[in-house]
Amino acid sequence: MYRKLLLLGMAFYLCGCRHQAAYQRPAPPLPESWPKGAAVQASAADVPEAASVSWREFFADRRLQSVIELALANNRDLRIATLNIERIQALYRIQRAEQFPTVGVSASGDLYRLPKSVGFAGLTAPEAVTVQQYNINLGSASWELDFFGRVRSLKSAALERFLATEQARSATQIALVAAVANSYLALAADRENLRLAQDTLATQQASYELILRTREAGMASDLDVRQARSQVEAARVDIARYTGQVELDENALNLLAGTTVPANLLPGDLDSAGSLRDVRAGLPSEVLLRRPDILLAEHQLKAAYANIGAARAAFFPRIALTAGAGLMSADLSDLFKFGATTWNFAPQVALPIFDAGARKANLKVTEVDREAATAEYEKAIQSAFREVSDSLSLKTRLMEQQNAQQELVKSVVAAHRLSEARYKAGIDSYLSVLVAQRLMYSAQQGLISLRMARLGNLITLYKVLGGGA
Repeated sequence: MYRKLLLLGMAFYLCGCRHQAAYQRPAPPLPESWPKGAAVQASAADVPEAASVSWREFFADRRLQSVIELALANNRDLRIATLNIERIQALYRIQRAEQFPTVGVSASGDLYRLPKSVGFAGLTAPEAVTVQQYNINLGSASWELDFFGRVRSLKSAALERFLATEQARSATQIALVAAVANSYLALAADRENLRLAQDTLATQQASYELILRTREAGMASDLDVRQARSQVEAARVDIARYTGQVELDENALNLLAGTTVPANLLPGDLDSAGSLRDVRAGLPSEVLLRRPDILLAEHQLKAAYANIGAARAAFFPRIALTAGAGLMSADLSDLFKFGATTWNFAPQVALPIFDAGARKANLKVTEVDREAATAEYEKAIQSAFREVSDSLSLKTRLMEQQNAQQELVKSVVAAHRLSEARYKAGIDSYLSVLVAQRLMYSAQQGLISLRMARLGNLITLYKVLGGGA
């Protein structure tokens, strides 16, 4: 008999294996290479790929490294992602445990009175009887024999969800590292803008005092004085604006770090804070499929495939076993004596016959979920391709703009010196000096903005290529 049951069980198992949903990775909707404008930046063979460069290697500034360490230790978003991993891991262990029988021990004592009219076995007794019964039992209750893969499929889905949370944490860490670096550089840029405004105020104040003295000597007009005064006040406005912006930048950096960043770790200028290592992209199919957000989407897709297997298994019988062995006696003193052993074995088979199409609808839901997860996976790849392409294309253009802006600054500085000399010689009016000052100040601000934009683009490129994990 047991041999027949074993053979029947093996047949059920082999039958069930055929109903597992086999995972097939969709062909990534990617071209073989990056767009033409980005291909030059992607093919530099003398620099490493971003994924092989740790954030400590990419960000050379020691103070920035320390701030990133603070954020990784204290940022609440990253902490939530880490706790979510622990939660999903515990849920996976719960689901995995369903593959194995649960064994427990129980002990009970029963003492009750049977009236005279009832007696034993429905026969009338000559008098009322008091019955005692004591039990100790070791066994398993309702262990499902997973012949058709339902429990295995649910375990696989739970595992994929756990792996997805690990990738979610990696993606959160990459985003956090990039956000901290961008906030740090924004603070450095605004500090440079503040120093520029302060230097401009000192220069404008000196020019204003000089014009006041020349007017007293009859060599300057009231218009020159008013124009010089307007430049002084404009510089004061910018100082107040950038002072407030620096405070906002520090608040944003503290929020990302999860704690107050010490003053000795705050940036000095963009040149020191923006020391970054160059990275390359490589081939799209090799780079993008390693990104944490894309791996996350793939694990979710695998979980959707596993759910299909569980839904298919619902069309087949569910077989459960309840079994146990123990001791039973009508007298507590005889409970552990020879002959008090007892056992029970109760297999159960359940097969729904009519459920108004619920199982079929549930299977349809899981199949639609799989198609939606496939679309999400492909969308994640396409979005990643665009992010990398945009960053690669901007890399060259921003460098060209920065170089051109540096030459512009040199030109307007020279023009300002010349206009001042011509005004002091009495050749031109103070209006020419005013125009030159405004052009020089605007060009210097533009250079700071472009330097910041170029460094921000390098950080974004590093992030979208999967670096920083």
